Amino acid sequence: MTGPYSGGSGASPGAPPVPPAGPVAPGTPSAAVQQPLLSEHPPPSLKRDAALSGKARRKAAKQTARREREEKRAELAAKRQENRAGGRRPGPRGFTGKGGGRVSYVEAPPEWRGTTVQVCGLWPFGAGSGTPMIGVPVGRELGSGAALCCDPISWFQRAGLIHNPSCLVLGKPGLGKSSLIRRMVLGLTGVGVFPMVLGDLKPDYTDLITALGGQVIKLGRGLGSLNVLDPGESGGAVAKLTGRARQKLAADAHGRRLNMVSALMTVLRGAPIPDTERTILNAALRVLDDRHHGVPILPDLIRCIDEGPDAVRAVTLARGSEDRYRAAVDPLHASLLGLLDGPMGETFAAHTTTPIQLDAPGGVCIDISGIDDADAELQAAVLLACWSDGFGAVEAAHALADEGLGPQRHFFVVLDELWRVLRAGRGLVDRVDALTRLNRQYGLGQAMITHTMADLLALPDEADRMKAKGFAERAGMVICGGLPMAEMPALTEVVRMSSAERDMIVDWSSPPSWDPSLNKDGDPPGRGKFLVKVGGRPGIPFHVDFTPAEREVNDTNKRWMHSTTRVNR
Repeated sequence: MTGPYSGGSGASPGAPPVPPAGPVAPGTPSAAVQQPLLSEHPPPSLKRDAALSGKARRKAAKQTARREREEKRAELAAKRQENRAGGRRPGPRGFTGKGGGRVSYVEAPPEWRGTTVQVCGLWPFGAGSGTPMIGVPVGRELGSGAALCCDPISWFQRAGLIHNPSCLVLGKPGLGKSSLIRRMVLGLTGVGVFPMVLGDLKPDYTDLITALGGQVIKLGRGLGSLNVLDPGESGGAVAKLTGRARQKLAADAHGRRLNMVSALMTVLRGAPIPDTERTILNAALRVLDDRHHGVPILPDLIRCIDEGPDAVRAVTLARGSEDRYRAAVDPLHASLLGLLDGPMGETFAAHTTTPIQLDAPGGVCIDISGIDDADAELQAAVLLACWSDGFGAVEAAHALADEGLGPQRHFFVVLDELWRVLRAGRGLVDRVDALTRLNRQYGLGQAMITHTMADLLALPDEADRMKAKGFAERAGMVICGGLPMAEMPALTEVVRMSSAERDMIVDWSSPPSWDPSLNKDGDPPGRGKFLVKVGGRPGIPFHVDFTPAEREVNDTNKRWMHSTTRVNR
């Protein structure tokens, strides 16, 4: 058969017509190019085949997952059978079943910290920590248990975390404020810092300084004397220096003695002395330096003013009149006699019983606990004298170090029971204020300890209250123990705190629970717990734990614990 559907084409009768053979017109696509145009819309049979293939894939995936679950069940069953054969074994969280003790929450493992030399073998289990590691180890952070290292000198000198090497410690009595500072004293002494407790009122530091091999000086009625005209370490340093360094140190020592005598008279009178009397004292001290052999004492100063040499009479404008001279010096003469025979007792009437020695490895502690609290004037006078003597020794050490005649030293000054110091007499607020401003120049750090901010704001004079408030504002770090809620407004004016931090500090001030069966109460919930605040940064809460050796020198209740009225059960 012939025609377009017959011949050697091999096409079936139902196939689409094939173009006739022959030449193709230009621009006409070939059959191979036209074929995709015919398959743009696949027939329904192809769509059904694609749907069937998708169902098959999903069915195969389900079968694979079912086989994997069956294999896992079989593996667990085999393990159970193996455990039954070899004895019952606990899972990762304990035994399952009734009475098995399985826990639903696994606590984090404890962490320890050490140097890379000591724990290098435990490297796979090392973990980092966010608490500072520069300074004295004072305790563990309450949240993570990581060790916290903290002290004002290390954080200022080595870590650069604070801009002033000072700290203010606040907290209710009996919560461990003095114990925390004793830990800092112990750690800083180990790295070469010289601790100075210039006026221990309780005392809290004598046992520690003694155990460290330091020097303990006792002052009070019948206990010892302190000569305010003694240059102390400055006298020995002046003999070693030459040139301008010697002149400067000698001038500083002269000015310190003049300020000390003036401050004692201010405490005795309750008011600053006139400028004319300071001029007379200055002239009399210069006469003593020129004519007196050895170290003068207050009776020598009184005798010099009483005799009236020409250099002293010249500054009084007496102009040869004995009556005018006596009228000018008699009030000063009477006040100086009051320092010897009045409420000051004999504390300043003789030579210094025990001078401060900076070669003691464990520092120095001046114990004035023998002075009764009722002798407020004597307490204030002795504190002023102790500070003057102590800072004179610091200046002498720096002068020798600057000339290469001695080692460069750093000092840690402790001002415990700051509220008693500030209320002891006029002039002490100014001395503490100067110390908090110039401690970087002195090369020393200090720790100020008191109970609450109210102690700093309870001074009678408004100017003194503002100065005392500045102590907290200038402190490099503020360490807070348990405090009452009423203290929070005054504290947050100086230190920014979150509500969680305020609540935590208030909770620490809660009283301890009382056990009537044992007829005693437990430890306060806030004992040994503190919060370190530096500026507006989040605080670091930590707890102080003591070693047995530290507990022996941290007993601030000796008079109660060793009393004959105490019942031992």
